[in-house]
Amino acid sequence: MELRLLRLVIFLLLLIYSTKGNGNESLESYGNLMKSLMNLSVGPCDDFYEYACGNFGSLSAQQRFNLYTDPFDFRKRLDHLRTDHLLGMVDLAKSLNVSSELRVAQRFHNACLQADLYPFPASDPYYLEVIRSIGGFPAVDGASWNASNFSWFNMSAHMINYGAQGLIGEEIFWDYPFSSSLDFERTLLGFNPYVNTLNIWSKGSTAYKQNEKVMRGYLRAFKLPEDKIAEVIDGVFAFWRDALREKSEFPPNGNCTAFEDNYIKIVWNQTKEHDSCDSYFVELDKVVTRHPEAVANYLAMKLLYAFDAKLEDTKQQKYYCDRTLRSSMMGLLNKLFLEEHFTEETKLDVSKIVKEVRQSMESSLVKADWLNSEDRKGELLKESILDFSGANLLNDYLISETGRLEVVDDSYAATNINLQRLSVDINKYNTRYTNELFKLPENIHLIVKFLQPPVYEPSWPLSLKFGALGSVLANYLPENILRDKQGYVERRQCFRDYYKNLWSSDDSKWREEEIMQFDTLRLAFSAYQRHIEHLPKDSKQERVNETMPGLDLSSNQLFFLGATQVLCADGIKLLKVLAMAALASNEHFYQAFNCPVGSGMRPTNITCHLW
Repeated sequence: MELRLLRLVIFLLLLIYSTKGNGNESLESYGNLMKSLMNLSVGPCDDFYEYACGNFGSLSAQQRFNLYTDPFDFRKRLDHLRTDHLLGMVDLAKSLNVSSELRVAQRFHNACLQADLYPFPASDPYYLEVIRSIGGFPAVDGASWNASNFSWFNMSAHMINYGAQGLIGEEIFWDYPFSSSLDFERTLLGFNPYVNTLNIWSKGSTAYKQNEKVMRGYLRAFKLPEDKIAEVIDGVFAFWRDALREKSEFPPNGNCTAFEDNYIKIVWNQTKEHDSCDSYFVELDKVVTRHPEAVANYLAMKLLYAFDAKLEDTKQQKYYCDRTLRSSMMGLLNKLFLEEHFTEETKLDVSKIVKEVRQSMESSLVKADWLNSEDRKGELLKESILDFSGANLLNDYLISETGRLEVVDDSYAATNINLQRLSVDINKYNTRYTNELFKLPENIHLIVKFLQPPVYEPSWPLSLKFGALGSVLANYLPENILRDKQGYVERRQCFRDYYKNLWSSDDSKWREEEIMQFDTLRLAFSAYQRHIEHLPKDSKQERVNETMPGLDLSSNQLFFLGATQVLCADGIKLLKVLAMAALASNEHFYQAFNCPVGSGMRPTNITCHLW
């Protein structure tokens, strides 16, 4: 769990989107959106997911944007940031001491908007200079390209530094000190779509035609004769077929230490021994010796593909520039957005919810008689996942990296190359800042990304906040369940047996993390009940409104609706299974909707508990 969270952390910090509440009007509007999502022809005790999310597939694109209903599909949320507005925050940037970084962002955005990106200028001298510096482009360089000086592996390694994949599949292990694994299994041949032995069997196949189109476009940019272009493309396809055939028919063998050493030097600028390398690279080297020019041409075009904006027309350029800015300068935009929207009141509100969910977890641990005192103590001492200071520290790192971008005024291609290099540095946790990064708290921040509908909005009633945000948070709390403890194994098996009988599912497909999520909704509901109980009992104080305009639901019913609508999606079976499993043995859900034994959501009187 911690590894998954850490991998997401840099990307997730940009994905904060908070709608400003406007009292009853805002609540009524959101209540109508929630209702539009529901299929009221289905009873809540028959199929609660269909009841809560049944109309999701029929919503318009605009309604889906307004009711952003997949908190785990982070990239979509980028489209809602108002890029031009954020870039105009000159005074705010000055007050936050990030004026120079904002100027870099503004210059990059303007350069991108003013560049000629459609069609992609593949023959730009800056792109060609990079290609020649790492391996060459025989189709363009002709007799000046020297096969004896060409190393497919070294060129592929250099391409990693520009965000492109050549013939090296790389997996990074995010523990410090960094290590990685090289594996040809992770190498994706081709452009769009990727190729395999089946989809390029003939020139008439869709995959063949689409890959041919990409390569032809790049080669024509260099004004090569059509017969030469055809020859180059045929050579690349011949290499692909040979490489795929070799991989499927012959087992890997041989020592790839030399490849390892070169990779470490080129990608990490280090000389230490590496973890692992796929010895198939030795076999692949034999294939490349039969197609050296074709391989160099392919890698050159694969690098161009990484630089390509891939626009279908000029109308897409604004969107591309906005998206590129947001993804590459997330720290700066995040800081500006937070300062404008993330108020102290919101921090306090969310902190209370986090505290209650945490206490609910701690209370469950205390009652877990299958844990010994030492194990229980270790879980109780774990750090809270809410750490705004940690988020700010990471933001400061990202912002400092933004200032490193060199914007070349008269060349977007040069700027694009610089941006790719910078993005790779950030994504790989540039080794110059390794120690600083890993001083951050163990469970850094991760609450911030959820502060958006349908997970959270400040004006919502507590029942909806705890149902949506609380249930999501609960999934992250029991990170280190002691899975080898007999008591846990027995409780887990209850869930396996119960849901296998309920849906005739193949429980072997369920991952451990998914089974753990089955019981986290109980933690969130307990936290909500605890919070309500501890509210001041002053008769003069205005009564807390726990209903939502337009929805004829009690507070407890609204809690479960909010928890389920967080997982609404179109055609994603796993999300429905998670939602239904969290409800189907939850006695609080039964009571809220008066579900009788024998109904769809309560087929038996069995309930399962992990805690």
